[in-house]
Amino acid sequence: MTHPLFSVLSPVLEATNGIRQVYYAGNQHPVPALAYQVDFPRLELILDGEQVMEWEDEQGTTQATLLQAGDVLYVPAKGWNSPRWQMPVRTLSILFGKQQLGFSLLHWNGAGFDSSEKGNIGRRGPRVGAFMLQALNELAWHRSDQQTAKFLVKGLLSHAVDLFSSSVQTASRSQALFSAIRQHIEVYFREPLTRDSVAKSFYISPNYLSHLFQKSGGIGLNEYLNYVRLEQAKNLLKGYDMKVKEVAHACGFTDSNYFCRQFKKSTERSPSEYRRQYRSQFEQEQA
Repeated sequence: MTHPLFSVLSPVLEATNGIRQVYYAGNQHPVPALAYQVDFPRLELILDGEQVMEWEDEQGTTQATLLQAGDVLYVPAKGWNSPRWQMPVRTLSILFGKQQLGFSLLHWNGAGFDSSEKGNIGRRGPRVGAFMLQALNELAWHRSDQQTAKFLVKGLLSHAVDLFSSSVQTASRSQALFSAIRQHIEVYFREPLTRDSVAKSFYISPNYLSHLFQKSGGIGLNEYLNYVRLEQAKNLLKGYDMKVKEVAHACGFTDSNYFCRQFKKSTERSPSEYRRQYRSQFEQEQA
């Protein structure tokens, strides 16, 4: 599983001419109505098609330029730009916040937005990427040095891909671990499982185990364990003439009274009532 930015930016990063031209917006004058402005630096990249973009040049004059695929507009903190959504175009915006890196991927078909995708992720530290952004700010005064500007832009794009791709890998590993723990519980639910014992089986801390269940499953560990045990209890009540206490112990409940309370909370019936109702319905269906 890969992040969408990987497939979008790989052609740009791998091609020698993936970045065609780097432009620079200013931040010295008031922002026009409907223009985009944020407090952090941004990269605006044309992926496919072309788009007329307005921004403030170094003299503070508003200019409109037709950007083509591979063109990048660097917008400094508090700078502004105003895209015109007319011709079909696919664009990518990357925002370099102090704590987070965000992206916005847009596809305009000429009449409306076909698709859009947004996301953000925490940065690895305030210095990662900061010096490349600082260098771009300095190059704004030496705009003829396009070769260096293209290297810097590619470095920032590569940093974004690496950061978002690592988040997908981390999420994938967490999901795989969550699935493995669920399978463990579904096999060993009859055992006296506890948060500590399950965490120890997977060499993780009890706190991380609880965090994993809440984040990946939206459910607590004990809540899920009770769910697995109660589902097994339903099967035993339907298919066997076991005493309620025997059913409880067979499903991992050491306290049959606790089992009955949890069962009624889940089904709004006692175990005996559940068995009678099931068998009554079964006999009616067979008649």
